[in-house]
Amino acid sequence: MRHARFLFVAMISAAIVGACTSESAGWTYTPAPALTPAPSSDASAEPSEPGDLNVVKISAQGIKFEQTTVTAPANTPFQIQFENKDAGVPHNVAIRLGSATGAELYQGTVFNGIETRAYDLPAYDAGQYAFVCTVHPTMIGTMNVE
Repeated sequence: MRHARFLFVAMISAAIVGACTSESAGWTYTPAPALTPAPSSDASAEPSEPGDLNVVKISAQGIKFEQTTVTAPANTPFQIQFENKDAGVPHNVAIRLGSATGAELYQGTVFNGIETRAYDLPAYDAGQYAFVCTVHPTMIGTMNVE
């Protein structure tokens, strides 16, 4: 009888320990610090009014940007509404001068999907810029500022 109680306690303990563990690894990514300070309002979750000409929409799904080219207004501040459609996967949008390897001008906050964040950007001169995910540097698009 004593053996049966010990076996019962051992089986219950094993069941509790098994229930408390998880086989799926969570993300433990910590983003690298920005090379340039981001404005304090860069991660506002408040969307702009629909039809706002100063809003650029970018989305990510399947570890890639869904847009390869976007257009932003020249010489005026604008907002990027970035939708991360990859559940549990961290992404962001960084703006680089000229190409994906150019100087970083802006780095938005990294966050897990599924979520949308609004990044408020300063005015840029007309020209071509790249948008890149700092977590996945193969995620690249072109931003034409006109």
